[in-house]
Amino acid sequence: MPAFEPTRGQAREERRKLVEDTGVRCVLDSRERTLHCHHEKVVVVDDEVAFVGGVDFTALQGDRHDSPGHPPRPMGWHDLVSRLEGPVVADVAEHFRQRWTEVAGEDLPPARVPEPAGGTNVQLLRTVPNGTYDFAPKGEFTVLDAYLRALRSARRLVYLENQFLWSPEIAEVLIGKLRNPPDDRFRVVLLLPRKPSNGADTTRGQLGRLLDADDGNRRLVAATISAHDGGTSAPVYVHAKLGIVDDAWLTVGSANLNEHSLFNDTEVNVATDDRDLIRATRLRLWAEHLGRAEAELDGDPADVVDRVWRPVAQEQAERERRGERRTHRLVLLPGVSRRAERLQGPLRGLLVDG
Repeated sequence: MPAFEPTRGQAREERRKLVEDTGVRCVLDSRERTLHCHHEKVVVVDDEVAFVGGVDFTALQGDRHDSPGHPPRPMGWHDLVSRLEGPVVADVAEHFRQRWTEVAGEDLPPARVPEPAGGTNVQLLRTVPNGTYDFAPKGEFTVLDAYLRALRSARRLVYLENQFLWSPEIAEVLIGKLRNPPDDRFRVVLLLPRKPSNGADTTRGQLGRLLDADDGNRRLVAATISAHDGGTSAPVYVHAKLGIVDDAWLTVGSANLNEHSLFNDTEVNVATDDRDLIRATRLRLWAEHLGRAEAELDGDPADVVDRVWRPVAQEQAERERRGERRTHRLVLLPGVSRRAERLQGPLRGLLVDG
């Protein structure tokens, strides 16, 4: 529909410009479901290196190129991508080969499996809608399965960075954990955009349900970030799709926490159980968002959430409420718990995602 960009016409025109007088091969895959899309972002180079993450290869709606420092500009972007080596590269290449074969009608040779590049276990996760491709007629929903298994096993920490928080399946697990915490030091930290590109009320509705489930126990922190430099603030759009549970499980990729990504769009994530890598990743991100050295944050996550995350985010929210200049990039998201908005996540799933 012309109301949505890019339109099919725009896509065809960009394809023409990309391939004209070049050796580039490009096909357009029209096997998306109505009101859905191909949302995965993968790159494979020589069957030796692969990239899987959330970064869009576009300047539509803003230039995605940004740095962890997030200098103020009209719209900053916080996003994540993984660089992969070793046998998992062949898994990413095989996913590309399967889609290319069906869409382009051209067989590609099987990917060469690289030698192990280290001791980290990596698993490829996908969303492939059912009834869309011959290579997966019943679909594949391992992104959702992995999230649910990890979240249900959580004992001390759930840390999520995501563009959306609509999924009733994900929300119900988190609500259950907050109502019946598995440990007194159990904490949930959410990093979300202030104004998602769509469905803002849906995310706020689900967030309101989570805050109600927390019931004043202060186990949940939901925050966003902005660029900050000498008192000047500018928006930073949280586009990352990251999940960490207990420093024992990590996933990063293209899948948002909504029914689009978990059931109806094509998505690719990777997951690992490398505790050292997971902890290092979390500390690197927390140092970026909190403006502290990693060494200051290298303690019990519950202590860091209570001592740093919550006070900093609350202080900035208070300064914002009073119309004062903020002094930090982190700020608490407002909790919205209107009953109509609580229902929008499940209703959107039924009406749009089926």
